[in-house]
Amino acid sequence: MELTVGLTGTCHMAVRVKDTAQAQGSGEVPVLSTPRMVALMEAAAVACVRGRLPAGHTSVGVKLEVEHIAATPPGMEVRAVARLVAIEGRRLVFEVEARDEIEVIGRGTHVRVVVEETRFLEKTLRKWQVCEGE
Repeated sequence: MELTVGLTGTCHMAVRVKDTAQAQGSGEVPVLSTPRMVALMEAAAVACVRGRLPAGHTSVGVKLEVEHIAATPPGMEVRAVARLVAIEGRRLVFEVEARDEIEVIGRGTHVRVVVEETRFLEKTLRKWQVCEGE
């Protein structure tokens, strides 16, 4: 399989109390938190490219611009869709949108970069070792 502009990925969830801004500490109201909505959008982008990258490679998120435009209470279903709109070398650009059962609740742009997984993790391990050595 290969990456092509226009591919889509989806991810969905039922909003639980633990997903609310109040429970996650990102706000004071019991509605779907922005961090949880963003995580769902990222998961949709990951689903879009799953199985389409070269062996030993993965993608990592590097940029996200999102508007959270409507509140969603616990108990509602939310679905995020990511559409691959540009491939710029290793950079993958997605349009992302989240909807609850009533309306669009968020939209934006997400950028991921394709990396060699082993090399990426080795670099991260070196940082961890520096931290542990202090």
